[in-house]
Amino acid sequence: MDLLLLDKKLKHITNLILEKKEEFSKQKQYEDKDIQQLLEPWRVHLIQIYADSVSTNDTKNFEVLEEWGREVANLLVVLQLPLDVALEEISYYRNIIGEIIKEEAKAETFTFDAFYQVISRFNVVVDKAVHWVSKSYMTDFANKIQSARYAIDELSIPVVRITKEIGVIPLVGDLDTNRAQILMENALQHGSEYKLNWLIIDLYAVPIIDTMVADQIFKVIGALRLLGIQVVLSGIRAEIAQTMVNLGLDLADITTFSSLHQAVEYVNQAD
Repeated sequence: MDLLLLDKKLKHITNLILEKKEEFSKQKQYEDKDIQQLLEPWRVHLIQIYADSVSTNDTKNFEVLEEWGREVANLLVVLQLPLDVALEEISYYRNIIGEIIKEEAKAETFTFDAFYQVISRFNVVVDKAVHWVSKSYMTDFANKIQSARYAIDELSIPVVRITKEIGVIPLVGDLDTNRAQILMENALQHGSEYKLNWLIIDLYAVPIIDTMVADQIFKVIGALRLLGIQVVLSGIRAEIAQTMVNLGLDLADITTFSSLHQAVEYVNQAD
């Protein structure tokens, strides 16, 4: 088939698809009408990309498709919808557009080579759609989980202001590297913001004190002292005291108490 004639026929198929893109975008229905309404613009965009791929072999199609994949993935994550929704959309419109290509190729008596060229190019675009949506979805989902974890960790390390100049950080659970960083950030930020003179770090609910945990606590104490905030450690249970001794930790210049009540009493008298 003459290349100019083939190009003309391919553009005809593209235009045929585009004429019906609004109609196609409404064919697949969801019970949730809000989700239906939100998905329709992305369907139109996908159909546009599919249609353009029939008559052009432009790398811009892939760039547009990559951006589309990111947008759809972000929408799914925001709506808390599974990745399957996007993959079903891609497959559904692949079948519709593929059927149009097949019927038009029959009507226009495409050669086998011409049909194979068109359908192969179309399939590459579909495969790219799957790739970009899946990749973007997993990235967005992972970022959302990480943000949620950070928010939970931040809430689990509060600075509780008990008087105008005294605050308490009640630590609960294991203190890993991430939580230690949040401890540092919260202590410095709120200690400075509240203009505290004293900050009590309560370790009663921290199950294990090892070298790493102790090192992080000492760093927080040192940073707070640079801001003029005095630090007292409370909740030093017998097993924690023994562990600290065994680790050879020097607590000579740090005031410690076995209970939060004792620490609060001490700070109130010293303030």
